[in-house]
Formats: sequence, structure tokens, C-alpha cells
Amino acid sequence: MKTWRVLRSAPTWTWPALSALIILFLPQLGLPYAATLQVELAAILALVVSGLNLSLGYAGELALGQAAMYAAGAYAAGILSEHGQTDLLLQLAVSGAVALLVGVVTGIPGLRLNSWSLAMTSFFLVLIIPDLLEIFSSQTGGTNGLSGIQAVTLFGITLSSGDLYMAIIVVAVLWFALMRNIVTSRHGIAFQVLKQSPVLATSQGIAVFRMKLAAYALGAIPAGLAGALFANLEQYISPDAFNFTLATSVLAASILGGSASVYGAAVGAAIMQWGPNNSTAFQQYSLIFYGAFLVIGGVLLRGGIARLGRDLLRRLDRAAGVRAAPVPAAGAPREMTPLSGASLAVRGVSKLFGGNQALKDVNLLAEPGKVTAIIGPNGSGKTTLLNMVCGFYRTDQGEITLGKDRLDQLPPHRRARIGISRTFQTPNLPGGITVAEAVSSGRYMTSRASTWSAIFRTPGYRKVRRADLAEADRLLELAGLLHLRDTQAVALPLGMRRMLELARALIAGPRLLLLDETASGLDEDEVDRIASLLTRIRDAGATVILVEHNFRLVLELADHIVVLAHGEVIAEGPPAEIERNPRVLSEYLGTSGESKELTIAEELASIAGDPSLAGDRGEDQ
Repeated sequence: MKTWRVLRSAPTWTWPALSALIILFLPQLGLPYAATLQVELAAILALVVSGLNLSLGYAGELALGQAAMYAAGAYAAGILSEHGQTDLLLQLAVSGAVALLVGVVTGIPGLRLNSWSLAMTSFFLVLIIPDLLEIFSSQTGGTNGLSGIQAVTLFGITLSSGDLYMAIIVVAVLWFALMRNIVTSRHGIAFQVLKQSPVLATSQGIAVFRMKLAAYALGAIPAGLAGALFANLEQYISPDAFNFTLATSVLAASILGGSASVYGAAVGAAIMQWGPNNSTAFQQYSLIFYGAFLVIGGVLLRGGIARLGRDLLRRLDRAAGVRAAPVPAAGAPREMTPLSGASLAVRGVSKLFGGNQALKDVNLLAEPGKVTAIIGPNGSGKTTLLNMVCGFYRTDQGEITLGKDRLDQLPPHRRARIGISRTFQTPNLPGGITVAEAVSSGRYMTSRASTWSAIFRTPGYRKVRRADLAEADRLLELAGLLHLRDTQAVALPLGMRRMLELARALIAGPRLLLLDETASGLDEDEVDRIASLLTRIRDAGATVILVEHNFRLVLELADHIVVLAHGEVIAEGPPAEIERNPRVLSEYLGTSGESKELTIAEELASIAGDPSLAGDRGEDQ
């Protein structure tokens, strides 16, 4: 176990790098030519599968078009070779660019709708490959294939079979290193936020369509690189190499290896490559076997072989007593950074869903440094109003402004970018990311770093990343969660997840904070912690809108209360006035409202059967 602790102390990239080094020199270690060829083909297939992992496993976009992008890269390299352009670097650059173009052009229509539209669009793209190649048969050779591919060169030197092997492995290793940089960066976390929920992504200022397209287009690049390598390895390409069977094998490799894994692509590709080529029965019934792999990987091995590997590592870590690096003990509570709140004005807003009038002529004014609570019975339109402020619903009439910005004319991600943050009734946290990463994801649109800077880890990107983590630690300390920064976010209990969501909403420095039933399902101690943090947020200058059923929390925190019933404002004012309003008592609790001397809090205590909370009324009785 001591040996295991020493091994685990090495950087996480050490073992993949060592494995790649061994694979690179397998021919020198005596690997037969037939096996060497299989390793080359597995590395090429791994490149194609990695592209699917990026779009499906991390961004949640199902696509079957990698075979088409693979074909585009192969034919681009083949045609260049036919015209005397045999330099490998040139072919890789052109093939990657062509595949990227195919990905963008084919991704736009499918991504405009939903993931199933993208799946169908990419599926038909694979089916029409032979027809497209036949149309341009003078360049592609049509159904006869392209056979005039010359020996590949590098800087004018013709590559031998051994040199080409090394080139294939080096290209694959470099791509996997770059892909790892992508998925472990703030962009990779944003992909996982998108996969979890487009609504969540939008609420953090992420343009959903652009992010989907970025993931799909990035996933096209390795397929193009793989195509160029395949064309030079085989020196002959035909439409039969890029058929539906290939598309199915790529999907099966992704699911079996683990689609939400960088190295799962290599594992799945190795299985798919070695299986068909070492079994005649596999070749004859390939689609049946691929279907079985999909079932095994998708149902029996959720998360694929990569997840089994991660579970095994966790067990070994527990057995060896390996622990995460300790977090320094918290000292005095951190001061809240001042928040520049802005006035929210809702004027005459109405919303109709079919024949249901969800909101009717609603007016609301929320000021900086104050908590404005919205209360009312279920179905009164509270969450609908929040969704209209966020932009998830469009107003039928009326206007919404934040400071000098007119909100009802902006898409939801633009509203988030000008300073609106929110929490949800059910905490919305992506799987597979840590507590610190979940909080830092809220800064994605407030401090920019390009995808290319993340891929190559430029100094500018490193500076932004350090700021992300520092801010995340600051907010986690405020929320009392700093000691859990490296824990999986979805593993937290409900109360901590609500505090985590609140920290994520705060990290962007919002001008307006929308809280949707943030105390729902919590015990009294957790409610007290939430109340304490919200008090500090209000005192820091934030404009806070609180939708809440816990009326005692509302009375404790709210400076102004707006009461909704049947989509209309029936009362508004300070807590002392609202809690004695007979109509509010009637609508909120369903009572007759005749006992005007009772407050809502006292009536709630009476319903709960706790006279100790009923104030003077309990003493009188």
C-alpha cells in the first residue's frame, strides 16, 4: 500500500504519457508487422472516437457524423497527394480544416433544433457519402476509390513504414494531450454544464447554440487528422471504408470505453479494432456485436470501462489511505466583496400560456441593498415571473428593466451577462465535476479566455484559471464549503448543494440575484445558515429577489414583500403590513381572513400545532 501511495503521488498525466512512450517504441521491442498495423489502425480509430467523446460525452450532443468527417479528411489528403502535395504536415492541416468545415456546415441545421435532429442530420450525412463521392468522381474516383496516393513525406524526406508508425502515434498522443487540456479547462466545465442543462448554461451567460457548435466542430478536427493518416497508411481509399458500420463502431467504442473520458476513447477503439480483425464471426455479424457493445457499455457499464477504472482507483485509494491534499482551516469569516446592485423594474407584465393567464399586469420594483420577497400559493406565477426576468419566457406585454438596460428585448444569455444570476427550485449541478469547478463555472462569461489559449495553456489562460480558483475558494469559504472543494458536487447533501448553488450565483458579481425557493427542504440549522449568508449579500449592496414558501424566513429577511395570487399582485409592502393583511392570509393559507388580529406567522404556528411559536395568541389561550 505504501508503493501505491507513492504511485498516486505522481501527476495524473504520468501514466498515460508512459503508456504512449511504450506504444511508440513497440516495433523496436519486436512487435510483429501485423500487430503493428493493428496498433496504427487503433490509434487512427481512437482519434475519430475522441471527437465523438468531446461532442457526446462532454457536451451531450449525439452525433453519428464522425465517419463523414473522417472521409472528408482522408479524401482531402488523398487528393493533395495525387497532385504532388505529399508533405504530412500540410495534409494534416488541410484535412483538419476540411473536417472542421464539414462539422460546422452540417452541425448548424441540426444544432438549431435539438440533439436528435443533430443525430438524424449526421446519420443521413453518412448515408450519402457514396453519392457525394460519385458526383465528384473525377477527383475522388467515385465507387472505384482513390488509388493514386503517393508515399508520404516530412520536410522532403520520404517516410518509411516505421517512420509512418511513429508519426501516427505522435499525432494521436499530441491530440489526446490537447483534448485533455480542453476538457480539464473552464471550457470543458462549460461543456459539462451544457450537457447537464441548456437552461443552466443559459443562466450563466453561455450562448447554448454557439457552445454546442464549438463542441461539435472541435470534435470534427481529430476525425480529419485520422482521415489523413488513414489515407497515407493504406494508400487507397474507397467509399466502403466510411459506411454506416464504421459510424456504428465509433459510437460503440465511445460508449464501451466511456464517452465522458479522454482515454476511454483509446480503450474503446482498441477493443473495436482488435475484435473485428481477429474474429471471422465478428466481421460477419459486426452490427450485432456492435449493438451488444452498446448495450453493455450503455446499460451494464454506465460510464464504460473508464468509469470502472475510476471506481477501482477510488477503492485502491481508500485501501491505501490516500487522501486529497488538506485544505487550510478557515480563519475569521471573509468579508463580502461589495456588490453593485441595480434597480429591477417590472411594469405591466403579462403572460398567457394557451388559455391560462399565468401573469396579468404585474408591477414590481426591487432596489439595491434590499431583499424583495415574492410570495403566494402554488400556481400563483412566482417562478414564471423569475423566468420572465431571466428571459426563459418572453413577455406578452409590459417591460422589464435592470438599471438602464431593457431586459425584455434581450435573449436570456445576454441578460445573464449584464448581471443576472439565479438559483433553481431543484439544485442544478453537473455530474463529474468538483465543488470548486462547479462554483468557478459561474465565472465563465465574466472573465474571458479563448479555447485556443486553453488548449495550449498560454500565460493569459493560466492567469484566468488562477483567478477562477481563487474566487471559487473565496465563495466556498463564505458558504462554509471550502473543506469540500475537491468533492464531487452532485455527492453533496441537499443543504450543501443549495449553498453551492448560491456560491455559484455570487461568483459572477451579479447586479441582480434571483433565488427560487432556496430554503426548500432544509432543516432549521441549514435555513439559519442560508439566512445568515443572504443577510451579508444584501448588506453588500446586492439587489435580491427571493421567492420562498418559508414565511418565517421571508419575514426575517425581506425589506419589501410582493404577494401574487392567480397571476396578479394582490398586496405589497413591508413585512409588518403584509403579515397582517386579511386578503393575504386568505389567499396564502386558505383561511376566511376574518381574524384580522392574527398574523400569517401566528396562523402558520397554529396549523403546525406549536403554540410556543404563536406569540401572544398562545399566551392568551
